[in-house]
Amino acid sequence: MAAGASLCENWPQWRGPSLNGVSDEKNLPVHWTREENIAWKLPLPAWSGATPIIWGDRIFLNVADKEDVSLWCVDRVRGTVLWKKRLAGDNFKIGKQNMSSPSPVTDGTNVYVMTGTGIVKGFDFSGNELWTRDIQKDYGRFGLNWGYGSSPLLFEDALYIQVLHGMKTHDPSYVLRIDKKTGKTVWRVERPTDAVHESPDAYTTPALLRYGGTVEIVVSGGDCVTGHDPATGKELWRGKGFNPQKDPAYRVIASPVVNDGVIYTPTRVRPLQAFRAGGHGDITETHRLWASQNGPDVPTPVTDGTYFYIVNDRGVVWCLDAKTGKEIWGPQRIRHGTYSASPVLADGKIYITDEDGVTTVFKAGPRFEALAENNLDEYTLSSIAISQGQLFLRTAQYLYCIGKRP
Repeated sequence: MAAGASLCENWPQWRGPSLNGVSDEKNLPVHWTREENIAWKLPLPAWSGATPIIWGDRIFLNVADKEDVSLWCVDRVRGTVLWKKRLAGDNFKIGKQNMSSPSPVTDGTNVYVMTGTGIVKGFDFSGNELWTRDIQKDYGRFGLNWGYGSSPLLFEDALYIQVLHGMKTHDPSYVLRIDKKTGKTVWRVERPTDAVHESPDAYTTPALLRYGGTVEIVVSGGDCVTGHDPATGKELWRGKGFNPQKDPAYRVIASPVVNDGVIYTPTRVRPLQAFRAGGHGDITETHRLWASQNGPDVPTPVTDGTYFYIVNDRGVVWCLDAKTGKEIWGPQRIRHGTYSASPVLADGKIYITDEDGVTTVFKAGPRFEALAENNLDEYTLSSIAISQGQLFLRTAQYLYCIGKRP
């Protein structure tokens, strides 16, 4: 990923410029309807859990349309499609998922995208294909109970892809590094687990841990969280204790979050655990800062390093001290509903959208204050993306551009 100030106005990966759901944008929209405060809306053929990815005047979408999955490039000024490139066939639906679930990633020059069927492709911004891979063909069929849904992590010259599974396969789980220029595998390491039945399955996305001069790739699922050397894939440390009852149905959806040298790791609701960076070997006891029994199932939490915000699947919110886990406020009920999108934090506010397309906006900080409920009344799984003063919200029917660009 490119570094520098340009990242502040872009949303290059699923969790944004800092890879943790936080944006430094200011003066963002608070109120909107289907007609009011909408710059444009682009019709879409189907729902998706994939987040829109934005760089400058380009928006990239992973789109399912009947049997096909395609990458769309959209003009962010006009809301029109610039080009579409077919990625794969054999799209299928399983629960809330279709094969467009992984979000694309971009470095500002090229864009990379993966499908739930394991096809990975690189394109330049003009839509020219750079390379293609078929992960299932190379390394065996995915064995997750609900289909593959993890997004790639882009860092410097590589894509990091996890395949954590076990419900429908005896093949080992693994982590993969792919050279972004050539599409070739740099390394592939197995990631063992003693989780059983469905519990090895993870729909999480890898996180990036940076502290001092050290960089590590963080992967969660299979009843543990692990840190890996980006150069070799070697497992450096492992935190456990996520499934104390050895529940065979403890698949993990919410991804790990990293901020200020702390790795926050959800599981299937409880316990959510926070670990201090810098560990080696088994860090379960030595580096655990705190644990909470009020974690989410699906929505990935968000933190600014001072306050840690949890939104669960039913619309109950907690604010914790990010360093100690002490409850600042909560449980606080926002709009009753089902929440699959993840909250984002920007402009002193939290934005969170439920599956009915209602985005609740509330103040960030030590006191809860609801600011708005904005109802689009459309099925929504995707998290909000933020870029240059505007919000981008994807429903089953449309991609909405909300607010005015300065």
